[in-house]
Amino acid sequence: MTDPIADYLTRVRNAVMARHKVVEVPASNLKKEMTKILYDKGYILNYKVLDDGKQGIIKMALKYDPTTKEAAIKKLMRVSTPGLRKYTGYRSVPRVLNGLGIAIISTSKGVMTDKEARNEKVGGEVLCYVY
Repeated sequence: MTDPIADYLTRVRNAVMARHKVVEVPASNLKKEMTKILYDKGYILNYKVLDDGKQGIIKMALKYDPTTKEAAIKKLMRVSTPGLRKYTGYRSVPRVLNGLGIAIISTSKGVMTDKEARNEKVGGEVLCYVY
């Protein structure tokens, strides 16, 4: 697999489109941090990291509106790919939907959202947009 982050986003996107309650993805430290951000920002209900003897599995409970059954995640978009990396300085950190969405950025101080990167005054690789 050449792009595990794109695979992670595609699995979540497909599970949301198919209205699944739970999705499982292979774990890595970067994916764990991205999942933690999605949980903290309210895009998923809960998550658990399971040990399967190899790299582990991240099990995520997806979030839907109780009345309209609409998913909390509208769109997941990969920005930086292995073929074309996208980096940004802290002055030009992108705003997603004018601040309504989040951009997940891998910085020298760890994986964080666009707002946190602006406050910490660090730039880095823009991994994806979520809204």
